[in-house]
Amino acid sequence: MQFKLAFVSAALATLALASPAPRNEPASSCSTGPVQCCDSVQTASQAAADPGTLILLGLIGVLIGDVTGLVGLTCSGINVAGGGTCSSQAVCCTDNATGGLISVGCVPVTL
Repeated sequence: MQFKLAFVSAALATLALASPAPRNEPASSCSTGPVQCCDSVQTASQAAADPGTLILLGLIGVLIGDVTGLVGLTCSGINVAGGGTCSSQAVCCTDNATGGLISVGCVPVTL
């Protein structure tokens, strides 16, 4: 019984370390493309629990287990150099390939 408890505790600790909490980065640190303004931003686990988001990810060939960072929904580019603003959540994402419908690997940024 103690072995099971120790194993489960170690597994949970590993998961916690493997999933760091997203933190705000300066917009200037975004090197993967334009800063995005997303209407909604979810963690991978929240996206997995949302059937609509899960279907969208499947349609673009993204497995939810492969997602690191946040998932942004209904995103549009922001011209940071031009003093762009975002009334929702500004993020920097590693994959914006779907024309703003869904972006993956996002990190919140400060404008």
